[in-house]
Amino acid sequence: MKTTIRIASLLSLLGAAGTGMACDYPAKVDIPSGTTATKEEMVAAYQGVKEFVANIDVYLECIVEEEEIARLAMEDLAPEVEQAREDKLTQKYNAAVEDSEMTAERFNTEYRTFKAREEGEG
Repeated sequence: MKTTIRIASLLSLLGAAGTGMACDYPAKVDIPSGTTATKEEMVAAYQGVKEFVANIDVYLECIVEEEEIARLAMEDLAPEVEQAREDKLTQKYNAAVEDSEMTAERFNTEYRTFKAREEGEG
């Protein structure tokens, strides 16, 4: 019975995964230099960063779900294998969060430069 439930759960998750779970890392955003960018370029960069951060959130959900599916497919994982998988997931997750934060901070730095330049010209 336990095996039947496990197989049914796995098939259900795999069905959901087949409908679009790819866990593709979002494309990087080009952030213009605040010293030379136009207002339109900064607005476009803001939208790009906003989309990148949202896509990172989707990516994070995906890798967690992907790992859950993988673990359901494996029976009786040795504790050291389970820990290694958990460590790898944590590493990927943290790297993506850091990339998201660094991208937003890079944009904020360039935006502050842009605003200071714009105020100096005005």
